[in-house]
Amino acid sequence: MKNNPSLKGLLIALVAFAGAFGIYFFFLAKKNYYVVDNPTPKTFYYKINNGSEGVISAGQTVNIDLNKGENSIKVFDQNKKIIYDSAFKVNKERGLINLAHQDYYINEQYYGYNLKKDSLLLALDKTVIDGKAYYGGAKHFNKLYTEDFYYNVDEEYDRLIKNIQKIESRTKIFRKQDYLNYYNEYYKF
Repeated sequence: MKNNPSLKGLLIALVAFAGAFGIYFFFLAKKNYYVVDNPTPKTFYYKINNGSEGVISAGQTVNIDLNKGENSIKVFDQNKKIIYDSAFKVNKERGLINLAHQDYYINEQYYGYNLKKDSLLLALDKTVIDGKAYYGGAKHFNKLYTEDFYYNVDEEYDRLIKNIQKIESRTKIFRKQDYLNYYNEYYKF
């Protein structure tokens, strides 16, 4: 076969293209999943869509499978007595089931070059937690199901700024105490 620079260039470009997609899907792509979370010291049993019984211990987060659309859940206490039977609707690719109806906060983190985060927070609403005002307008949540966030309770915010040309934001759901710890560590007022 004759030495063809155009063919070599095409093959190198295809290999680089495949390599870039491989790196993205194995290391950078965000996984979409649903979780059941239990921030309480109690153990709960649950059945989703009349499937097999699941158990979640104190302070545990468990990945689960959900169907888009209507889903049902039965929640039992540690003695396997039913606490409630409920339904919820799934629309997005990730969500959280709050079995114990505990307090969670959905916080919006801003990214960008030369961002003045403290002055930005002062311009947003305040959230009152245990009688104390917290800046940033975190949304309180204590219902059974939510999907109004980007990062789940078991994930961290991005450490890197991906696009320095504009300011963008991502939301994360926190357990109450985790949010208070994050707020006190990240913001200095």
